[in-house]
Amino acid sequence: MIKNILVALDDGDTCQSVFNRAIELAQPLHAKLNLVSVLMPERDDSLTQAPYSDADWKTYADRYRDLQTAGFRMLESLTAKAQEAGISAAFTQAVGSPGPAICELARTWSTDLILVGSHGRKGLSEMLLGSVSNYVVHHATCSVMVVHEPDWANAEI
Repeated sequence: MIKNILVALDDGDTCQSVFNRAIELAQPLHAKLNLVSVLMPERDDSLTQAPYSDADWKTYADRYRDLQTAGFRMLESLTAKAQEAGISAAFTQAVGSPGPAICELARTWSTDLILVGSHGRKGLSEMLLGSVSNYVVHHATCSVMVVHEPDWANAEI
């Protein structure tokens, strides 16, 4: 029985699809949603340069705080939407490499199912940039559902 669903969210194009699928699954199962976003400083170019001066440290800290706040607000908003739909929901924001962080949180929370999005990277792009969904599928200790963005969502009009 699925009672505890970890929903891995990012600020990318699959976030809303993953969240919508989580709502669709949780409602009939009366499952709890644990929303998680992983703050990954190396993903933002402004945080990849080591700060050398006091001014650099201030800029770095300000940018980090901005990213942290944006992630927190997204999670807070989606948690409220889930609760409005009658679903028990909580959230957390982790820091680090997304794949391992998601798998560790799933173990810690006794998760029955992980929902994670896929950006559809293939071949060299996936190899160079990595794939969080691929990592989670191969390392999670519970079932994983990969939510793909529909092809029509990326079509140009």
